[in-house]
Amino acid sequence: MRVLITGGAGFIGSHLCDRFLADGHTVIVVDNLITGSTRNIQHLAGRDNFVFIKHNVSNYIYVDGPIDVVMHFASPASPSQTATTSYLQLPIQTLKVGALGTHNALGVAKANEARFVLASTSEVYGDPLEHPQKETYWGHVDPVGPRSVYDEAKRFAEAITMAYHRAHGVDTRIVRIFNTYGPRMQLDDGRVVPNFVGQAVRKEPLTAYGDGSQTRSFCYVSDLVEGIVRLLDSDEHEPVNLGNPDEITILDFARAINRITGNPAGIKFEPMSRTKGDPQRRQPDISKARRLLNWEPVIPLEEGMRKTIEYFAKLV
Repeated sequence: MRVLITGGAGFIGSHLCDRFLADGHTVIVVDNLITGSTRNIQHLAGRDNFVFIKHNVSNYIYVDGPIDVVMHFASPASPSQTATTSYLQLPIQTLKVGALGTHNALGVAKANEARFVLASTSEVYGDPLEHPQKETYWGHVDPVGPRSVYDEAKRFAEAITMAYHRAHGVDTRIVRIFNTYGPRMQLDDGRVVPNFVGQAVRKEPLTAYGDGSQTRSFCYVSDLVEGIVRLLDSDEHEPVNLGNPDEITILDFARAINRITGNPAGIKFEPMSRTKGDPQRRQPDISKARRLLNWEPVIPLEEGMRKTIEYFAKLV
């Protein structure tokens, strides 16, 4: 197949490149490198079946030749209040890639009669009142808060994806991605894994907000990629949760990171107000993925974290 991956120089997108190339396909990456990095794909340069195009997908997308699969993974995803590449610092660009970018990517899929996969997010559930979150849950989202630029961009992206499926017959898939971690995350990403690992390898106290009782469920990137490939090969058009259902508190996660890295600096606590709108609980119900895709995560958290820490240790 010829596979187009928007955002293919990003964290998850670059791992998808590796997987599709390993499976013998041709990969075309379209990325404007605002949040992605050529470092993530430099090992692929020079391959006959790999093409990189620097382009903003919020503008019209042109790719020469037929396309069999369009994977739309372009978007800022970091919630950092300080990183220049976070969606809080790039609010208009985030909304545009969710709306215009998705529209353009769907246009490529429609023109080529290609399968289309949208990278959505657990953020469509907002700060959920249902726990764990099923795909049938409509969410609890603040439509005008600081995080809304990402949450609502993804909600709109899901809506237009389903509209293209219903109105134009585009063969679409929607993956709702829960907290994913692994090599190639940005050190200043703003999410808890790079925050904690960066502090731990620098032998600094890990920063937890509130009392650390808020929860997350962490899925290693290779598990996620396997789920995405299985979803692509399925006939499911409605959203599917992909993530690890093993819930852990932020405090327990911080303790585990300190133990694995041998960091003696401990944990410091900051007021919860620093993270306005941050969901307090996050855990996927993956019953649908288990049933339809025969998929569930297999990489234990400690194994995945050791690989991730090894990667980050080279960057600090």
